[in-house]
Amino acid sequence: MRVPTVEDVRAAARRIEGIAFKTPLLRNDVLDEAVEARVFVKAECLQRGGAFKMRGAANALAALAPDARARGVLAFSSGNHAIAVATAARHFGVGAVIVMPSDAPKIKLERTRAMGADVVCYDRLAESREAIGAKLSAERGLALIKPFDDANVIAGQGTVGLEIADQLSPDVVIVPASGGGLASGVALALPDARIIAVEPEGHDDLARTLAAGAIQRNAPGIRSICDGLLVEQMGEITFAIARERFERAVAVSDQAVLRAMKFAFLNLKLVLEPSGAAALAALLEGGLEVRGKSVAIIASGGNVDVETFKRALDAR
Repeated sequence: MRVPTVEDVRAAARRIEGIAFKTPLLRNDVLDEAVEARVFVKAECLQRGGAFKMRGAANALAALAPDARARGVLAFSSGNHAIAVATAARHFGVGAVIVMPSDAPKIKLERTRAMGADVVCYDRLAESREAIGAKLSAERGLALIKPFDDANVIAGQGTVGLEIADQLSPDVVIVPASGGGLASGVALALPDARIIAVEPEGHDDLARTLAAGAIQRNAPGIRSICDGLLVEQMGEITFAIARERFERAVAVSDQAVLRAMKFAFLNLKLVLEPSGAAALAALLEGGLEVRGKSVAIIASGGNVDVETFKRALDAR
């Protein structure tokens, strides 16, 4: 197991320059007044592919040996990692096979296919995406691009933190987390900041992992609209970083997430998917003590279907 360092994050920034976008860091008076803090919103919903995942996927593909990359790549994902790997593969001119749950949001399935990927659907309750992926990888000689537990993927996601560091030194960074790739990468890039991870209610393996000092699993099943935050457990590499750097993990309800999506649309003029609004939900309703602090939150993605966004606009 290789745990990445801040030097790996800096190397990733050089590799993905011109592939992934540098996204804006936004301020809003209403948000500042609501939590009595200086809040900076990193708008990864405006990233190429609609989410931060483009960074890790691009770095992982760029780091592959040319002959391995030429044979094509494989990924498994409920959506944003799928879109990112398909987009990065298209950039490098190689094929991509993506294993996706059949109940993934329609918009994410469509965007992955639109990037030219071969999408293989599975039943997330009855089948193992890892087993399907391993079989396909062996049969076709494809390089596996993991969604989070990979040093190059984590380093790529960490470039979000480097871009934040170019503009400020936050006291607190609030990051949506599932497998932990984004939060771990940001922790590497911002070593002096307090890192607070956010996960859905009922899917709180991160909080239990930090409390137990060992990786905990979620039971199978879907318990949240935050489809991008529903992996069964975090990875070994991300855990190695989390146990040293994460201050805590907090859980947010679906209703808080919907209200945060509405807040982002009305006040920040951002369209966020549920997972992408989790950090904002935690800031607004998670009981975090940030008064007087400099706070960065990651708005991690904006790939939301129309029906879910309508629910958010109707939220009270």
